[in-house]
Amino acid sequence: MNHPLPIQFQATDLDALPAFAGRIVVLADPDQPQSPCFRRLDRLTKGALTRAVGSDAFGKLKPGEAMDLAWPTGLAAEAVQILRLPKRADVAQARKAGAAVGRSHGAGGSLVLAEGHPRAADLAFGLAMRAYGFDAHKTAVKTVPGPVTLMATNPEAVARTASPMAAVAEGVFFTRDLVNEPANVLTTDDFAARLAAMQELGLDVEILEEAQLAKLGMGALLGVGQGSESPSKVVVMQWRGGPKDEAPFALVGKGVVFDTGGISIKPAGGMEEMTMDMGGAGVVAGVMRTLALRKAKANVVGLVGLVENMPDGKAQRPGDVVRSMKGDTIEVINTDAEGRLVLADVLWYAQERFNPTGMINLATLTGAIIVALGHENTGVFSNDDGLCNAFLAAAKAEGEGAWRMPMGEAYDAKLKSRVADMVNSCGRDGGSITAAQFLARFVKPETPWCHLDIAGTALLKTDSTLAPKGATGWGVMALDRLIRDRFEKG
Repeated sequence: MNHPLPIQFQATDLDALPAFAGRIVVLADPDQPQSPCFRRLDRLTKGALTRAVGSDAFGKLKPGEAMDLAWPTGLAAEAVQILRLPKRADVAQARKAGAAVGRSHGAGGSLVLAEGHPRAADLAFGLAMRAYGFDAHKTAVKTVPGPVTLMATNPEAVARTASPMAAVAEGVFFTRDLVNEPANVLTTDDFAARLAAMQELGLDVEILEEAQLAKLGMGALLGVGQGSESPSKVVVMQWRGGPKDEAPFALVGKGVVFDTGGISIKPAGGMEEMTMDMGGAGVVAGVMRTLALRKAKANVVGLVGLVENMPDGKAQRPGDVVRSMKGDTIEVINTDAEGRLVLADVLWYAQERFNPTGMINLATLTGAIIVALGHENTGVFSNDDGLCNAFLAAAKAEGEGAWRMPMGEAYDAKLKSRVADMVNSCGRDGGSITAAQFLARFVKPETPWCHLDIAGTALLKTDSTLAPKGATGWGVMALDRLIRDRFEKG
């Protein structure tokens, strides 16, 4: 897998500046006194930095944006990158500044002169996040990024602050790798094996195979995968970092490794992107990896339902009736509304086995949420204001867009079936909401619950601030913060 770019933290050394041959990154703001490193570089370049910062072009930059001076006179550096970052910059601005470095970071390495900036650790986090790339299947010669050295007046303190951020970055990278993988590589077997390998981090990982799922009565989940050669599975990952007698918080993810739509087959255009339909399971896996890496003081269980939705002689048909683990029967109106069938059984299993203190599920569930919110926000549905508001606050703090959507009896009534207890799909109107109402039927009234529809945020066709185009890893940062703020002790 791709790992976060390693960053070394060192004390500021002005004597190292003239001979450094890679990219030198210096912080500046025209409204504040410039730092010792800035002044030293300015003297070496005969005032080039002062002229750049005083220019109209630099004045138009927003906090977190950068200007490059290529091959500056008086230095061995290939470029000096000037980041506009005030001392009072917030977390988002510091991460954006770091991302500017990560986006332009080259094979020669970078020397980041953070000095005493209070957001140095956030700058390093943004750098690591944006330096990600997924080139596992490219045969061309790969350019290996050079090392990164961040110089600060208090490097030990910055390194301590950055350490848990590095665990978050690795969780995000793990999620991105999973979502970016093609379906012929990331089969249900391969996905489960990658999760099982996290036992070496201290996670307890259990893989439930089809025979066990059938014994448990997971007819809804098994119906989705019955047309595929890849066996359906449920993977349970437990992290026990809290009190032994305390019930865990549960994360549940939809893991459809490829979604053709089944017999209700999707149009050919864009179907290649359905490799990302396991994005919910990918986020759950990334969060569990982060918790294990930073030794979180909380009890959390992550459960993912892994299936493949294919058209085949054995595939589920529109009009079929399946029985869920809960015992409710479901008329399958549309085999492309498969994710909710997977989640129904895994949600019920999570509650029956673990009696969690709360539960959040994630899924690339509906195209309707993209129509409603575009690619800027995940749709949030909930039966509990306390948990929902805590998650929304965590998402806002981490800069991950999220917006609460409505639920209600009028939407629930649309799920009525002529031949079963409910249908799995009831048309285009309010499609993301009726999908959430379906899931709510498999959540016990006493369980605080949120459903996150990440169909619009899991994979982007353009770059974002902290990620290149492709998988974003949306949700790992927000969920890790939620667990830190709401569930960790001490």
